[in-house]
Amino acid sequence: MEEENGSDGYTKDGTVDLKGNPILRSKRGGWTACSFIVVYEVFERMAYYGISSNLFIYLTKKLREGTVESANNVTNWVGTIWMTPVLGAYIADAVLGRYWTFLGASAIYLSGMCLLTLSVTIHPLKPSSCSDPIIANCEKATPLQIGVFFGALYTLALGTGGTKPNISTIGADQFDEFDPKEKAHKISFFNWWMFSIFFGTLFANTVLVYIQDNVGWTLGYGLPAIGLAISIVIFLVGTPFYRHKVPTGSPFTKMAKVIVASMRKWRVDVPTDPKELYELDMEVYAKNGKYRIDSTPTMRFLNKACVKTGPTTPWMLSPITRVEETKQMLRMIPILIATFIPSTMIAQIGTLFVKQGTTLERKVGNFNIPPASLAGFVTLSMLINVVLYDRFFVKIIKKWTKNPRGITLLQRMGIGMIFHIVIMVVASLTEMYRIRVAKENGVVENGNQVPLSIFILLPQFILMGAADAFLEVAKIEFFYDQAPESMKSLGTSYSMTSLGAGNFISSFLLSTVSKITKGDGGEGWIRNNLNASHLDYYYAFFAILNFLNFGLFLVVVRFYVYKAEVSDSMRVLGEELTASRQKVVNEEAIVVAQ
Repeated sequence: MEEENGSDGYTKDGTVDLKGNPILRSKRGGWTACSFIVVYEVFERMAYYGISSNLFIYLTKKLREGTVESANNVTNWVGTIWMTPVLGAYIADAVLGRYWTFLGASAIYLSGMCLLTLSVTIHPLKPSSCSDPIIANCEKATPLQIGVFFGALYTLALGTGGTKPNISTIGADQFDEFDPKEKAHKISFFNWWMFSIFFGTLFANTVLVYIQDNVGWTLGYGLPAIGLAISIVIFLVGTPFYRHKVPTGSPFTKMAKVIVASMRKWRVDVPTDPKELYELDMEVYAKNGKYRIDSTPTMRFLNKACVKTGPTTPWMLSPITRVEETKQMLRMIPILIATFIPSTMIAQIGTLFVKQGTTLERKVGNFNIPPASLAGFVTLSMLINVVLYDRFFVKIIKKWTKNPRGITLLQRMGIGMIFHIVIMVVASLTEMYRIRVAKENGVVENGNQVPLSIFILLPQFILMGAADAFLEVAKIEFFYDQAPESMKSLGTSYSMTSLGAGNFISSFLLSTVSKITKGDGGEGWIRNNLNASHLDYYYAFFAILNFLNFGLFLVVVRFYVYKAEVSDSMRVLGEELTASRQKVVNEEAIVVAQ
């Protein structure tokens, strides 16, 4: 029995089955469990991007909204999509656990998808058709049609709040951090996780977008709804193979207790010896499958929460481990803020990049390329770069760096940020050329098609995929890896929050720049007629913004301290427990001998 509980059988990271029983490593988890989760993600991403990729086109052509209004509606919705995971992470960590939170949210998600499909199918809810090429002459959508459509979109957004932060975390939970072989697999998991995401995205950006533009919106939205239903079934089939982490309480409440206790004892001096600070017994952590973290000198003010001054209520006294967990979540916030601007650039893919595509020649033979399908090149570029990075770059570079990841996660994120500077410079030069050709052909005022191939936009889409391979993959892994074990879902939601904030910033910047540049004459950089706009100026502004943000990133990275390996902490804890028990046995033996 002793041997079975040792290095061979049961997991050491606190994972259990749905009934709370310890589990054998050979029976659950690993790549077998992850295969269901990865396949789920392929179908779910197909469903999500089947809606989001072409949403700008639906809003402009069917709901007859202007460029700025439709772009802002897209980014506000996508921003909500990425911000609601904070709520989902809270529910998972504090109440239901990741599995049950995910299932409940999936039901909400699916209901939103079904309602959205109905809103483009049933005639009282579906906007009237209009053949006039000048959209301003068409009948506007009714308040009922707008209300149902956006109601469905935001129902869907609420559902994704519970699925997004938990599904990737459930996948990562299938690998035991304290088994060397599984830990190595976990390092590659996030690369292949992103690969599965963009495989589903590629299908949405090509096949589904084409169906929506050339066949109809009913089928174009119905297929994503069916895809989502299939993905949920696939996830449920894998249930017998999953490992689960037990909810450990609200991370927000834990952090609040530490901050409040520190502030209430702001006049108290912190002892120089960490052993004088309050901490739970080692047996408490070992018994509950939790992790003890040693005190660190960073953010020393928070250490006041551990100082014993009399009252022992949770709002007056916190153990060292809880203080260190709080420090780690707070320590990542400057990094999080530095990722907002790159996330704002990603928001342009489904809005202004698509609008540019509508002004260019899209025919290849008898085939008409949907503007939103160019996002498929982001996907392809990202897929190729992830494979090259994982299979070649890491193997070559780690010989010099001695880092199993090749380079650090923050270095990888930095390379992605450099890509974003280059992308906006390229996009600005491309748009400058497009406007020049529009002037030469006299299509500025009438807004007619510019005699240039849509493929002149390819460089900015391809470079965006390369940037994602560095920044987005590293961002997800960084916030998961650096979050305390009891706050992994919240850590994962940091990367979601970055994308959400980026989209809201995009809405703010687009509205603000549009108003400021209009002046007294009603002119502006961004108009409904893109040929008469100055999108090149707007992209140049983004290039400068990315450059300044990269400088901020370099500053915050310089002061960032990586967390200690939890597996090392657990090894030390085990050694201390063994030594402690041996000491007790020796003392008992001495007493008996006497």
